[in-house]
Amino acid sequence: MITNNMLSQTAAHSVIKQLGCFSVVEYLKDLSVNPTSAQTAFFMSKMGVRKRQVVATLNNQGIILQSGAMQIMAGNIEMNTNVKGAGDFFKKLVGSKVTGESAIKPRYFGTGQVIFEPTYKYILLEDLDKWNGAMTIEDGLFLACDDTIDMRVTARSNFSSAALGGEGLFNSTLTGKGVAVLESPVPAEELLVFDLQGDTLKIDGNMAIAWSQSLQFTVEKSTRSIIGSAASGEGLVNVYRGTGRVLVAPVG
Repeated sequence: MITNNMLSQTAAHSVIKQLGCFSVVEYLKDLSVNPTSAQTAFFMSKMGVRKRQVVATLNNQGIILQSGAMQIMAGNIEMNTNVKGAGDFFKKLVGSKVTGESAIKPRYFGTGQVIFEPTYKYILLEDLDKWNGAMTIEDGLFLACDDTIDMRVTARSNFSSAALGGEGLFNSTLTGKGVAVLESPVPAEELLVFDLQGDTLKIDGNMAIAWSQSLQFTVEKSTRSIIGSAASGEGLVNVYRGTGRVLVAPVG
């Protein structure tokens, strides 16, 4: 049996959020600074620029983790490549080329704790039930998820959204039930959350970092005519239609 103080309140860190098996630990201050770096560390902490670590507490269950993101395994936990055969490896390899994600994301299974590498990025814990069971994410956001979630590559539904939307030809989509862990460029408090019920959301630029797969994404003129779009100064806008959720980082 192994015990540790990772999820305990200390002078250096505390747990700031928890969902499912995942807990987010934030380092409130850097206690190991030297006199030359103390001032910088002080103001970084005041501005919320802090190290964070995710801890997955497993009880005979599994998670999928971004390659290279594991720092410590404590307990009876096994790791495998999460590749089901040659065909599955080829599919993951092709997907990695078009999305920029790593081809192999290891699976950790058992009872104990998996402690992730620390990061200065902001951690989002998302329950896929709130995303109609499927969410599409921007490249580079994925950190981890329950192994009940499947990660696949989805292509744009039309050429306009791929060529003009600034989002790329392909994205990663998470489907199933469970919790997804994302690394956001901005804190959750700065994200705008839009829940659509058979409605339309238009965004000037590629500020959406995640959206429900159930939404139709297109790129359209901001007004009915090209001249009107040019005169308004807006031009083209990203349009999300249907029922689902969109996360927007307006200040990222």
